[in-house]
Amino acid sequence: MRPGTLTLAALPPLSLYVHLPWCLRKCPYCDFNSHEIRGGEKSLPVDTARAYLAALRADLEAALPLIWGRPVVSIFIGGGTPSLFAPEQIAELISDLRARLPLEAGCEITLEANPGTFERDRFKGFRAAGVTRLSIGVQSFDDGKLGALGRVHSGEQARAAIAEAAQAFETFNIDLMYALPQQSLAQLDEELRTALAYQPPHLSVYHLTIEPNTRFAVAPPSNLPDGDLASEMLDLITARTGEQGMERYEVSAYARAGHRCAHNQNYWQFGDYLGIGAGAHSKLSFPHRVLRQVRWREPAAYSAKALEGAAVSNEHEVSRAELPFEFMLNALRLREGVPVSQFLERTGLPPSSIAKAMAAGRSKGLLLADPARIAASERGFDFLSDLQSLFLAD
Repeated sequence: MRPGTLTLAALPPLSLYVHLPWCLRKCPYCDFNSHEIRGGEKSLPVDTARAYLAALRADLEAALPLIWGRPVVSIFIGGGTPSLFAPEQIAELISDLRARLPLEAGCEITLEANPGTFERDRFKGFRAAGVTRLSIGVQSFDDGKLGALGRVHSGEQARAAIAEAAQAFETFNIDLMYALPQQSLAQLDEELRTALAYQPPHLSVYHLTIEPNTRFAVAPPSNLPDGDLASEMLDLITARTGEQGMERYEVSAYARAGHRCAHNQNYWQFGDYLGIGAGAHSKLSFPHRVLRQVRWREPAAYSAKALEGAAVSNEHEVSRAELPFEFMLNALRLREGVPVSQFLERTGLPPSSIAKAMAAGRSKGLLLADPARIAASERGFDFLSDLQSLFLAD
């Protein structure tokens, strides 16, 4: 609350992210903070889960003074593979959150789940625990492609998981990947037909990228589609989803009316989020500053530090010069963009702080000419990195 370099008229909506870091096996393309269960176990040891839930409680309680009284609009339980936790453990987690935070009516509570941890009625158990939305990491229905990606599930398990999710949840998401090794346009078309046959309310489709510090970075797969084929694949995805009444509302996200992901929309609109759990990130606004935090990354170290009331490994105040790029890195991903007024409200900066970059974006045909809205043009959406880079600090 002390004087700072900004003046925010109001605080943005607040979301909560909870990181559950374990998975059965680390995928070779994954650069998330995920850790394989030791000893090749097929489920998370009960003692490990119990200790981690205690650390999350301590982490949240230490963070409460930073968000005191602010309602939470959405919760996202990500990983790792959160569905390794049993439904009763997820119920305990959600109960702990409800006891400490004021959740808005209809608060969206998403849980990430992988078909490799799927058991009959498990998803129904998550629904009974308080989860309102499931996000299923399918990636592919083709067993050969799944093997190349290092996934632990089969296409048959993926189809069974989606079928049960559709019965247990009013809204759910399917994650797919494209531009996979040796993937043809016809193969992607078959993947899309399989996914869309379940009439998913939401579909997230990601281009396979080779990230640093992954196994694929050391030994990249061969025969990846080139840029032209990948572009054709994206056009096919947009066409097939459109035929099913789904709208591309963000770079990688397609949804039916009323089923956009509230949690991710808050990220993209530069809302606030408190992240708890190993390696979790936070972005929190105050009347005169915007603060970013990172938790300790390794699960054992995080748990020990959280119980001491010191889960945060580092934090920094976002400078005025950095704010335009940070805002645009998120907002320009939205197909509809955002009102100019939202930039002013959520950064505390004047219009002059982006006037030069906005003019450059419009002159290059990357931004729409609408003076009241910040939104990429068709060309800008295709060359998004070029557009976002215009807002980098000099």
